[in-house]
Amino acid sequence: MNSHSRSDRQSRNHTSNFLQAIAFFLLFSLSPAVQLPVTARTPVIVAQNAANTEADRLYQLGNQQSARGQYREALENYQQVLIVRRELGDRQGVADTLHHIGLVYENQGRYHTALDFYQRGLAIAKFLENRKHQSVLLEHLGIVSHRLGADDRALEFYQEAFTISRKLEDRARAGKILDYMGFIYTEREEHARALELYKEALENFQAIGDLKGAANTLDMIGLTYDRLGNSDKALEVLERALATFQNLGDRDGIGNTLDSLGTVYQNRGDESKALEFYHRALVTLKEVGDRPGEVLAFSNIASLYKKQGRPELAIAFYKQAVNINESLRKDLPVFSLKQQEFYTKTLTETYRNLADLLLQQNRVAEAHRLLDLLKVQELHHYLQTIDGNEKTAQGVDLHPQERSVLDNHATLQESAIELGKELAQLEQIPTELRTSAERERIVELQKIQADITQQFQAFVNSSEVVNLSQQLNRTTGGETLNLTELDQWRSHLDEIGENAAILHPFILEDRLELILITRYAPPLYRTVNIKQQDLQKVIAQFRRRLVTPRMRVSFIKNHGKKLYDLLIKPIENDLKQAQAETIIYAPDGRLRYIPLAALYDGNQWLIERFNINHITAMSLDSFEAEHSQEVEVLAGAFARGDYSFNIAEQEFKFSGLPFAGREVEQLANNVEKITSLVDEQFSPELVIPQMNNHKIVHFATHAAFVKGHPEESFILFGNGDRVSLHEIESWSLPNVDLIVFSACETAVGTIAGDGHEILGFGYQVQQTGAKAAIATLWQVDDLGTQVLMKAFYQVLQEKNPPKSEALRQAQLALIRGQELPEAVNLEHPYYWAPFILIGHGL
Repeated sequence: MNSHSRSDRQSRNHTSNFLQAIAFFLLFSLSPAVQLPVTARTPVIVAQNAANTEADRLYQLGNQQSARGQYREALENYQQVLIVRRELGDRQGVADTLHHIGLVYENQGRYHTALDFYQRGLAIAKFLENRKHQSVLLEHLGIVSHRLGADDRALEFYQEAFTISRKLEDRARAGKILDYMGFIYTEREEHARALELYKEALENFQAIGDLKGAANTLDMIGLTYDRLGNSDKALEVLERALATFQNLGDRDGIGNTLDSLGTVYQNRGDESKALEFYHRALVTLKEVGDRPGEVLAFSNIASLYKKQGRPELAIAFYKQAVNINESLRKDLPVFSLKQQEFYTKTLTETYRNLADLLLQQNRVAEAHRLLDLLKVQELHHYLQTIDGNEKTAQGVDLHPQERSVLDNHATLQESAIELGKELAQLEQIPTELRTSAERERIVELQKIQADITQQFQAFVNSSEVVNLSQQLNRTTGGETLNLTELDQWRSHLDEIGENAAILHPFILEDRLELILITRYAPPLYRTVNIKQQDLQKVIAQFRRRLVTPRMRVSFIKNHGKKLYDLLIKPIENDLKQAQAETIIYAPDGRLRYIPLAALYDGNQWLIERFNINHITAMSLDSFEAEHSQEVEVLAGAFARGDYSFNIAEQEFKFSGLPFAGREVEQLANNVEKITSLVDEQFSPELVIPQMNNHKIVHFATHAAFVKGHPEESFILFGNGDRVSLHEIESWSLPNVDLIVFSACETAVGTIAGDGHEILGFGYQVQQTGAKAAIATLWQVDDLGTQVLMKAFYQVLQEKNPPKSEALRQAQLALIRGQELPEAVNLEHPYYWAPFILIGHGL
């Protein structure tokens, strides 16, 4: 305790001395008209030196904190450094600090903010004509632009950085930038152009003797030849890469190249060779502790078993990949650009392939668990900040037979790892310096390694593995019944206190699977034979009609019936048997862009039959809290004014919403406990500190949670300030039951992608501690919103139902024309359907 107090005092003393030095410096340096004698200038020089020394200390401390992932602390120190270096007129120091702040935001996945700091640093570097720093900043501008999906802009930055690097004869940076450019063309599947760039990068690395850079590029060249259909050339180049990594003793590089060789052999149909290299890769990557590399290797092995028609083995290896990834979620390293793209793509395929296999084996509970974890993985990819929790870290359960297969496999791995370590040590000895005993031992170890590789092959074909797979199917029908997890699901449904069912659709390339969980039966699934591209056409057509208020309601109903027949009709009897009154909905992919409430069964809208509550993921959601008896509201509105601003080189223009002002005025007249803030008063400074003192927070303003990176998403306050989706992370709202975003497109702007922005929005709101949120799926009508919100709060005050039921009653009021102004018809789903409740509103 005393030690901690001394530390606090020391920290305060450092800060005090720092501020005193700055104050002293400013006192004497900011008055140029005052001419001081030489002796009087001495304190100024001392103060400048003290300020500069302290700034250097904080700069180095920030670098150390950034390297350790302590980003908040690093940013605080960098911001202090920035102030001093600006006051000292140290332009290069300012540019360096802006660069490092940008790196922190880049590592956090806050790419638009990083972009801003890099551009500010670049402007100074250009002013100072510091071409080396220009090339560095341009390189990072290319990286973040690529991660934001702006590939053409990224290529422009890379090209400019490359031109400068070439003039400076900085071949290391030139090679790296050419690699980045090649990777963009690889993603675009313009492989011939990618190959040209990789070859040019290789020339640069070879010219300066950068063997590791050359080997990494050779790996990419080999894979590119494979994509161009020249597997012989691919193998030749990859063998060169492997030999280089072996000469360097770079075990991680060896493991990754072995994995690439496995991919080439798999693509050319030589499955035996592919398995050999995948197993060798796995052993090497495990030896060096490359856990993400292990995930990819296990996934590749599983995909090969799937291709061979051995689903039980494929499931076991896919599960191992998933479980390692889930255990790593809190400690994943900062990947390079290529590593991140490959890792994310492979993971998504891994989760979806495993869920597909489990459903084919009628293992529904496991498939549902896996799809729930897939939601977490999608959130992590979108927000870059999802650590998971104790529930997600458990991964998926292994059946005893699966565990036995993996344990036996691991035993072989351990033997191979020990041999590999000894062999690697011996191979580090230069050939001319090896003793005869060492040379003999190397040959012996290589032979033993080859024998173990054959043992791997024999193991998966052994009667033991075949019998284990057969036993798995015979004893349980393939299902890993985690009774604890099933009990938790049923407990969630019991806590809701009404007849509810969890509906989890899963879109596959050749079909749609509907997974349903109720209180009274094991999980079940129904298969709908529709191709993914055909389903997406139905979704897109329905969405286009929903957002067109001039479209005839009868026409909307016809299209709503098409989607009803795909999503609800196959489970209609199951819902009836469960006496379901509430659907807890966890949509997949583009289904997130469609309000389930607007499906039509031929007689009624679905909202007329069911209460509907959206969730992000069962692993992340909580159903423990009861809905509040109080209706205590903090309401803010942007009613008047005009604001324009640029985000990611896109201009946004917003005008006030007159009906939003009336909406809040109406609330003030009808809700007893309310604090209302309009226009200039509706500012982050006034609103955020008050939010946790209210049960409901109501925002009647523009907001856009759009496709792309979360930094593109924002809430606009009445005074013109904006809060990004990432900044919502800092809100602490454990007392808030509901946040209402009642205006423009607060869940999504347009239908594109897989709806990750909707998933991310729901998660971010719930992470604040708030129980649930109401958002909208398209730009809503101003008058319709005012009417719906009046009905919503009226139901809440008079009947105190769950929030989702209050929203349903408000939507029914519009459908049935209750309490509407004369000559106003709001039956069209455009007016009532976009409002969805995400979280625990039951």
